[in-house]
Amino acid sequence: MPTATELIERKRDRGRLTDDEIAWLIRGYTGGSVTDYQMAAMAMAVFLNGLDDAELAAWTRSMLHSGEVLDFSDIPIPKVDKHSTGGVGDKVSIPLGPMVAACGVAIPMMSGRGLGHTGGTLDKLESIPGFTTGLDPARFRSVLESCGLVLAGQSETLVPADRKLYALRDATGTVPSIPLISSSIMSKKLAEGLNGLVLDVKFGSGAFMKEIERARELATTMVGIGAANGVETVALLTSMDAPLGLEIGNANEIRESLDVLEGGGPADLVEVTLALGAEMLVLGGVSKDTADARVRLEATRTSGAAIELFAKVIEAQDGDPRVIEDRSLLPSAPKSHEIAADTDGFLSGCDSLKIGVAGMRLGAGRERKEDTIDPGVGITLHAKPGDRVAVGQPLATLSYRHTARLQEALRVIDGAWEITQTAPSPVPLIADKITA
Repeated sequence: MPTATELIERKRDRGRLTDDEIAWLIRGYTGGSVTDYQMAAMAMAVFLNGLDDAELAAWTRSMLHSGEVLDFSDIPIPKVDKHSTGGVGDKVSIPLGPMVAACGVAIPMMSGRGLGHTGGTLDKLESIPGFTTGLDPARFRSVLESCGLVLAGQSETLVPADRKLYALRDATGTVPSIPLISSSIMSKKLAEGLNGLVLDVKFGSGAFMKEIERARELATTMVGIGAANGVETVALLTSMDAPLGLEIGNANEIRESLDVLEGGGPADLVEVTLALGAEMLVLGGVSKDTADARVRLEATRTSGAAIELFAKVIEAQDGDPRVIEDRSLLPSAPKSHEIAADTDGFLSGCDSLKIGVAGMRLGAGRERKEDTIDPGVGITLHAKPGDRVAVGQPLATLSYRHTARLQEALRVIDGAWEITQTAPSPVPLIADKITA
């Protein structure tokens, strides 16, 4: 077997690696015989020169088998999950999970934490008093079996190579690599033992992929990985030029998620939730088509089945289910500041990136992995692109705890709204669907 240095040099020079060489590299990195600095060099070589289809399949397979692979084949209903590439106000997983599970699909959902301007599902869930997202494999299975839905983080034994490599990529400027992103996401999802997977790939100012063509490339790559591993995978390309919904911030987004589960919620958030959920029900064989699936999903909101299932999950994961009825149990910041329109017209722009960074400055997100989240702070939007606004009308309310953080947020958020005299042309929320 060539040395790690020889493999790095070959990939640096645009050569290709064999399946066995990739397996040896990932195994060595997980076990410690391949060092961080060697894998950092390899990550940069992959960032610059990419991986071909065979290399990417081998890389993903090796990541997947670097640790435990879950087996839920004995659970007698279809297992389908959803993954989002992240955005501002993207709390879709929280209402989506109970709605889909209430229709008879099991969802072993493993989520992540927020970093930078994008929020994290685990941080949002942990704003529910007592809610535990760190479950060992036995408890993960127990909650899935009893509720049909589990909302947890990646365990220590699942895809350990990805945990090491993700931290390394973050520190070495190699995060925006489609082969490394796709293998990271798909290795974790394939380790869940799924029958189907739905991907929400964001594009726009508040997304990781700014241009739709890059988002399409990422989506196509991940759908191909799923198909190559026998997991039917569908991806939707969804816009993140404006925040999703009206709430940004952890407890804020739990409140809005509860609104959706109870039959309300902002139209854009509901639409993305229904669109992704419909694909999940079709992949799970519960619905014959997406039209039938949407009817089933809506019924879980009007009947109360979805909110009841979420209460059951909260209790199973040590949270306080009373938040369903009493939202005051969720954390809230003691102070608020309003931003108003400075002219009459139509709201034509609402910059997701600026609003997301402002939320982070308030304490709703992290600049570094070790930063502490303040679950009670956030931003509430009062208008969306296309709305007519009048001078002095509130555009947003910033909820904060510390004046210094508010001032930082206000500096960032300046110019986030664009008001014009003519109404903007409608922009599709869901731009495309990618299948194998």
